[in-house]
Amino acid sequence: MKKILVIGSTGQIGSELTMELRKRYGNDNVVAGYIPGAEPKGELKESGPSALADVTRPDELSEAIKRHGIDSIYNLAALLSVVAEKKPLLAWKIGIDGLLNILELARDHGCSVFTPSSIGSFGLNTPHWMTPQDTIQRPKTIYGVSKVTTELLSDYYHTKYGVDTRSVRFPGIISNVTPPGGGTTDYAVDIYYYAVRGEKFVCPIKQGTLMDMMYMPDALNAAITLMEADPSRLVHRNGFNIASMSFDPEEIYKEIKKHRPAFEMVYDVDPLKQSIAESWPDKMDDSCAREEWGWRPTYDLATMTVDMLDKLSARLLKK
Repeated sequence: MKKILVIGSTGQIGSELTMELRKRYGNDNVVAGYIPGAEPKGELKESGPSALADVTRPDELSEAIKRHGIDSIYNLAALLSVVAEKKPLLAWKIGIDGLLNILELARDHGCSVFTPSSIGSFGLNTPHWMTPQDTIQRPKTIYGVSKVTTELLSDYYHTKYGVDTRSVRFPGIISNVTPPGGGTTDYAVDIYYYAVRGEKFVCPIKQGTLMDMMYMPDALNAAITLMEADPSRLVHRNGFNIASMSFDPEEIYKEIKKHRPAFEMVYDVDPLKQSIAESWPDKMDDSCAREEWGWRPTYDLATMTVDMLDKLSARLLKK
């Protein structure tokens, strides 16, 4: 049975990924890694083991790996795109210096490593429609630069040292559990909260701006399915395009109005978020992920909207 460490277990993706991994592999086999001030709480704390796992402290990480017999690491330590632009040095320290620490430990202890990349790894010169798996990557944000470096560094450790590294390029992730935390695509989460509360939504992204998005259950399944995939089938390893749906703010607004006819939305464009959004793909070609490890999404905009509204209504309106 695998022994898994989730670094960043209390974050936007990590909190839900940790619980999904425990469901699949058993509570005792999945360790929730955290940093001081972001300790696991509630079900995340009570359902399984946890350990200090700061990517900038390799001795601490090594201790957690040895103490729990870890053979698989999901590394989710990173600053989100908008936050990273305000703290570029910290973004690099966590995203790249931290990754280097993890890869060295994985090399020493024989661990496999999943470190997600992002649609942010692309730039203005990248083909925006059906963005190829292998194409130009010249991002202009520190978030994007760090994600390209993540892909290259992970590939290097696999080629040179045989470390089993794998990753996907996550689109915007929409969750009914974890609130947004400073990403360019966060409007697509916020809008559902406003709709359920019956409040007018002020959209920071311009009408007509397409971005790839994905519902959290599909994102979790992608990460786990890739890590379970037969390595002999993997032509690529780090930075698989995965896609589920692509829409602009007006499309998601109209989909929500089918269920909440009184819902209102206006625009007040945030220049930073808009500039980042315009540098990202409109829609990625994920044929390599489909061919090499059987990637298939479950949700589209319509089915996600029904589930988001149902889940958020059950939680927010009962208070």
